[in-house]
Amino acid sequence: MTTLLIVAIVVVALVLLFFFRRGVPGEAERDRAAPSAAPGAGRREAPTRADRPADRPKGAPAPAEPLAPASIAEGDVQMEESRAAPAARGLTPEPAAAGRRSEPPRPARGADVQTLRRGLARSRDAGGVFGRLKALFGGNRQIDAGLAREIEEVLLSSDVGASTTQTLLGRLREGLDRGELHDPDAVWKALRQEAVQMLTISDRGTGRDNAGIEFRGSPTVVLFVGVNGAGKTTTIGKLATQLQATGKKCVLAAGDTFRAAAVQQLVIWGRRVGCEVVHGKDGADPASVLFDAINKARELGADVVLADTAGRLHTKANLMNEMQKISRSAGKALNGAPHEIFLVIDSTNGQNALAQAREFKEALNVTGIVLTKLDGTAKGGVVLGISDSLRVPVRFVGMGEGPDDLHPFIPQRFVDALLGDEQAS
Repeated sequence: MTTLLIVAIVVVALVLLFFFRRGVPGEAERDRAAPSAAPGAGRREAPTRADRPADRPKGAPAPAEPLAPASIAEGDVQMEESRAAPAARGLTPEPAAAGRRSEPPRPARGADVQTLRRGLARSRDAGGVFGRLKALFGGNRQIDAGLAREIEEVLLSSDVGASTTQTLLGRLREGLDRGELHDPDAVWKALRQEAVQMLTISDRGTGRDNAGIEFRGSPTVVLFVGVNGAGKTTTIGKLATQLQATGKKCVLAAGDTFRAAAVQQLVIWGRRVGCEVVHGKDGADPASVLFDAINKARELGADVVLADTAGRLHTKANLMNEMQKISRSAGKALNGAPHEIFLVIDSTNGQNALAQAREFKEALNVTGIVLTKLDGTAKGGVVLGISDSLRVPVRFVGMGEGPDDLHPFIPQRFVDALLGDEQAS
C-alpha cells in the first residue's frame, strides 16, 4: 500500500512539472519573445551592411565629420552619416526623417531691422563701422568740410573700398558745401540714402515669397559658386529648409565631389529637410552630377535644383574653366539653365572677398551675391563695396548657423540696421 502511494505521488509530481514547464517559458524563450512583445524596446537597431565599417569598399575613405548645421546635435550627425550610407547609388532614401524635426521651419522672409541689428552687433560696436562713425559726432562736433575727410578714413578702414567711399562722400560733400547738412541727423540721413541707393541694384531679392530667387524655369536651377570655406553647402541647406517650408519642392545636387564631407553634409541636410539629394562617387565629374540632378528634378516635378560646387581659388584659370563646363552641362540638361548663379562670399575676408568676386564675375554670369558670416565681422560695410563694384544684387545675408539665420536681402532694412540709431525701426 505504501509503495502504491509513493508511486502515485511521483506520477503526480511529474505531471505537474511537465505542465509547469510548458506553461512558463524558459529564459531563452523569454529572450526570444521579448522583441515581438515590445518591438525595439531596450535594444539598438542592428546596423545595416552599409553601416558596418568592415563592409566598406576597399580603399574608400572613412566618412569625414560634416560641418553640421547648428540644429543638428553632435551625436545626431554621426547617426545621420550611417543612415545616409544606403544613398551611395546617388539618391537619398525616402525622407522619412523629415518627420523627426522638433519644429517645422519657418518660411523665408526678410529679417526685421532689430534682427539684422543683432546680427550686425560687431559692426555696430565701438570698433565697428557704425560705432566709429557715430564717435565722429560726439561732443557737439561742428559739421564742416573736415568731417568728410574723417568719414572717408572710417569707411576705407572698414573695407568699403576706395571707389565706393568716394561715391558715398560725393553727396555728403555737396551738401556740406551748400550748408544743407547742418546737423548730425542730416548727415546720417544723407549717408543712409546714398547707401540704400547703392545697394538697390534691382527689384530682385527683396524678400518676396520666392525667397530672393526668380523662378524662371521648371525646375529653376541655381548654381552656388565661391572659394573654399565661403559657406556654400550650409547656405544650400538653409535655403532648402526655407523653400520646402513655403511649399517649394527641392532637389539638391552634391557637386562638391572633391570634399567628401561636403557630400555627406548635403545628404544630412536633405534627410532633415525632406529633399532628394543626387550625388556621385568621390571625385566624380561635378558636371555629370548636376546633369543627373536636373533630370531627376524634372522626373519628380521639383520646383528648384540647388547645386553645390567645389570651392576653387579665383586665381586658378583651369579651375575657373571647369566651372564654366559645369554651367554648360546644366544648359544641356535643361534649356536656359542655370537660371541663377549665386556667388557665396565670406564677409570676413574683406577686400580679398571683393577681389574674388571680380574674378568669378568675369568667368560666370553671376546673378546674385550671398554674403555669409556677417555676424563674425566688424566690417559690415563690405556689403556696400561688393554691391557697388560688381553691380550685382545681394540676394541673401547669413548671420548665424540655423536655417532662420539666412535672410533675403532688403536694402532699406539692412542700411537701417547698419547705420541707424537703436531707436529706429
